[in-house]
Amino acid sequence: MGTVLVRFGELFLKSENVRRLYLRKLQHNMDLALTASGVEHEFEVHRDRLLVHGPDAAAIARVAARTFGLVDVAVCTQTGPTIPQMGAAAFALARRHLRAGMSFAVRARRQDVEGMTSQQIGAEVGSVIYDAIPGLRVDLSYPDYEVFVEARPYGGLVYDERVPAPGGLPFGTQERVLSLLSAGIDSPVATWQVMRRGCLVTHLTFDGGRWQGADVRDAVRRHHAALSTWCMGHPLDLLVADMEPFFEAMTAAADPHYRCLLCKRFMFRVASGVAGREGALALVTGDNLGQVASQTLANLGVIEAAADLPVLRPLLTYEKNEAVALARRIGTFDEDAGDLSCAAVPKRPATQAKLAMIEKEEAKFDLDGLVEEAVAGVRRVRAKNGVIVREDKRA
Repeated sequence: MGTVLVRFGELFLKSENVRRLYLRKLQHNMDLALTASGVEHEFEVHRDRLLVHGPDAAAIARVAARTFGLVDVAVCTQTGPTIPQMGAAAFALARRHLRAGMSFAVRARRQDVEGMTSQQIGAEVGSVIYDAIPGLRVDLSYPDYEVFVEARPYGGLVYDERVPAPGGLPFGTQERVLSLLSAGIDSPVATWQVMRRGCLVTHLTFDGGRWQGADVRDAVRRHHAALSTWCMGHPLDLLVADMEPFFEAMTAAADPHYRCLLCKRFMFRVASGVAGREGALALVTGDNLGQVASQTLANLGVIEAAADLPVLRPLLTYEKNEAVALARRIGTFDEDAGDLSCAAVPKRPATQAKLAMIEKEEAKFDLDGLVEEAVAGVRRVRAKNGVIVREDKRA
């Protein structure tokens, strides 16, 4: 049986009752993810650490490294509580990596253990390694190799690699949001960011029919399925609203300069209409300040006026390259996404629209009827563990 040490960050900032609640949710999420991945495991829970045991520690670590609420994970050796036992385990790891001429450091910590200090642990464990491998140098600032030793009441933990995890809060510790998902780069990243803060998520996408590029529908489903791998064991739902009738009515009646604003206000109206029955308390978008014409500060205000719920914009201040890097990391970046065009985009979109003017344009066609029709016709697509598992005709 191997052992994986998982470390959580913000949970320590919570009150004792909240911390216990969050830790139970974290353990539940890990249990679902490991079970969904077919990884045998059992938990050992302590106030300051969570240990996961199983025959395939590397597989446990891979799953744990994608768990919201964890800051890092480490495959470790669990030893007895004495310095000689911890030193022997540290040497067993170090000898695989160190040779003459290299530098190393021992990073030691202790908590609720009497009879030794962190400095003493570091010095004595370091001596074991230094004496056994000739030609080493100790360098506490920029070592070639580090080994970590923790002394706890339940024993020693020794490891030499900490794999970063996403951090944040455990999935499901915050309320549900409705996230507007498109075929582009930003909206999947925005969803991931609110999942990382503990929010339950329902996706909403708008199917433009003949007005959208040939590859839009498949790209949205790929994003949806990929994001479900970050909440393994939990279902992730995508609501699909038909937007083709809106495009037909808008392009026939409204000033082309305002199409993008009219389109996004329509989306917010539909989203507000379905959010209540999903139990969502906010809308989420991938908006980025100044990135495109509809995302100027003036236009964002005009668009948001159509929403009945708070609008969260996790990427508002991101550079584009930051969003792309995160999309690559979380698995939603498409190297060759195909045709994601929109035939309704005007050549010269308005950048500083006034709400009164937009409302005047909306009065030219039956907006309320189109919103009602779109809300009534919403379809549900369910993903779980990275695959689409169900698709309904109506939500």
